[in-house]
Amino acid sequence: MSVIVVRTIVLYILIIFGLRIMGKRQLGELQPSELVTTIIISNIATLPIQDPKIPFLVGALPILTLVCFEVLLSVIALKSATARKIISGSPIVVIKNGKINQKEMKNLRFSIDDLMEQLRTAGIFDISEVSYAIVETNGKLSVFQFFKNRNTTAEMMEIKGRPIDDHPPVAIITDGNVNKSAINYCGISESWLAKTLRENRITSKEVFLMVCDKEKNYQIIPKE
Repeated sequence: MSVIVVRTIVLYILIIFGLRIMGKRQLGELQPSELVTTIIISNIATLPIQDPKIPFLVGALPILTLVCFEVLLSVIALKSATARKIISGSPIVVIKNGKINQKEMKNLRFSIDDLMEQLRTAGIFDISEVSYAIVETNGKLSVFQFFKNRNTTAEMMEIKGRPIDDHPPVAIITDGNVNKSAINYCGISESWLAKTLRENRITSKEVFLMVCDKEKNYQIIPKE
């Protein structure tokens, strides 16, 4: 009995340590690779606890291997946009200008009940109020409402003469990589981007994140 108690405590500490190494995101919304790793680790950990005859290393070694592999994948995904797309997938637009993209819904196997449930969670009951709805890589729905349907804020009350834009800002540079599709979305040219970077005395490789909207309002966060 004492062996089982000791093994349980040690494996518990080992799993907590492994999850902490994989990052705080592991404790929140899980990416597909993180979810698989978590499920496998939980199953492996039960083996040496249920059967004292199984060597402790049979449970501990695979857990450490999975943690190291997940950390390696995270590093690769951090350095490569292509790797991020392969490992975690890409966000998918399922509603645009109040219209549902049924083809993408079928590809995602995302039912209308799933869609309506997540819209209600965001406080929206009418699809026609939605400018954009995007299914993120973790399965959650991000919603951007039309300006006329948003709750009034103090900032809105102070805005005078500012054009109303129903299109959200997007990331045009992430971790030094320029997103050409985002540039096209914003309706800006690469020369405008180069000029803007020069004016801010920074190169694209030095940019951690740059977001921009169709009105050319932008924000630059340099790498630390």
